[in-house]
Amino acid sequence: MAAQKPGLARGTRDFGPVQMSRRNYLFGIIRAVFEKFGFQPLETPAIENLTTLTGKYGDEGDQLLFKILNSGDFMKNATDANLSERNSKSITPEISEKGLRYDLTVPFARYVVMNQHLHNFPFKRYQIQPVWRADRPQKGRYREFFQCDADVVGTNSLLCEAEIVLMVKEVFEKLGLADYSIKLNNRKILSGIAELMGAPGKEGPLCVAIDKLDKIGEEKVFEELKERGFGDDVAKKLQPFLQLSGSNAAIIADLEKLLAGSDVGMVGVAELKEVMIMVEGFGKEVPQLAIDPTLARGLSYYTGCIFEVKPTSVQMGSICGGGRYDDLTGMFGLPNVSGVGISFGIDRIYDVLDELNLFPAESLRTSKVLIANFDPASAMKALAILGKLREGGIAAELFPESAKLKKQFTYAESKGIPFLLMAGESEFASGEFGLKNLQSGEQKTFTIDQIISELR
Repeated sequence: MAAQKPGLARGTRDFGPVQMSRRNYLFGIIRAVFEKFGFQPLETPAIENLTTLTGKYGDEGDQLLFKILNSGDFMKNATDANLSERNSKSITPEISEKGLRYDLTVPFARYVVMNQHLHNFPFKRYQIQPVWRADRPQKGRYREFFQCDADVVGTNSLLCEAEIVLMVKEVFEKLGLADYSIKLNNRKILSGIAELMGAPGKEGPLCVAIDKLDKIGEEKVFEELKERGFGDDVAKKLQPFLQLSGSNAAIIADLEKLLAGSDVGMVGVAELKEVMIMVEGFGKEVPQLAIDPTLARGLSYYTGCIFEVKPTSVQMGSICGGGRYDDLTGMFGLPNVSGVGISFGIDRIYDVLDELNLFPAESLRTSKVLIANFDPASAMKALAILGKLREGGIAAELFPESAKLKKQFTYAESKGIPFLLMAGESEFASGEFGLKNLQSGEQKTFTIDQIISELR
């Protein structure tokens, strides 16, 4: 039998040691910021019941769910023998009961309802886990990718939104990324726009269409809205909102005028104003924060403030996004529990930092010192040194076999190990060991205790 050629499923990737070191660096910074702001860790299963997932992301989101065939004879519950005449949507409930999670927010809402007796509200949690979407793979878009989520449930306070802005700022400051924008809007503003366009209650289709502005342009968006029943004068009514510009204060003032005829729209403007005032109250300058009335975010569960972060010096989609959802837990039987959250797209953030060469050299976590192996007798004695280095908190390793020094140099360089410790017969006799800096080429002689102090 011929050997099978190995390959990856489309939209997935392997991560080698360099990539994993850098990813762990990203995870570490994001986790530290989450915990600094009072969030606690949580994990949920990769597999959820389809009843948990469907109907939470809008029609387009539901189409991107990865469904899992029932175990065993998955066709045994299919009622119609003539399956060729049926579409996949009608067959799915009969052959699939579970799916891979699409995001971390809906599973979190499910967790909150199932475990409400274990937590006091407000409950602040963070989650760093992979999610799956049956999307068309392209640059920055994968079928398996990690999200780093932080959510607060059980409070309506807009302090949560202001702190999300500050968390975003702190994460990207620590990562050295300055060129990005934080777009802020409120779904109530979009509801108000739908009202003024003569389509009250149709903010969902409006959001789906407006969310495509960057991809298909104004004219195509207007056409889609007409098809969705928004009337032939859609361009005239929507364009004033699309043309807003200037400072955040100026945009808010213009929105107050444009939305004067919509109560829900005015509530949305008031909430934006309050968030901006609270951000200023922290005494932090956030020049990247910009109000954008065209920001929609396609997920149907958002009801209040929504966020989206995009890099400005790299061609890439959003690298971070989120918003408030007033009744996501209500879908699982626990009504009137408001929540708000943010999600960092670690894979896109990685690609942005990689393109801009923003990963520091120390993000490549590796051994700090390699003990050279000159001969079996010296290597046996070097075991005690290796143990002492590790006890002293120094990441260290002994080259596993006696080999030419050039081979050991090459090994150290390939792993980014900065120091080589010479431990041969003469070094053991004198009690002093050569420590070579592989970057500068400089070599000094120390006792083992001195080496531990030097490397700490």
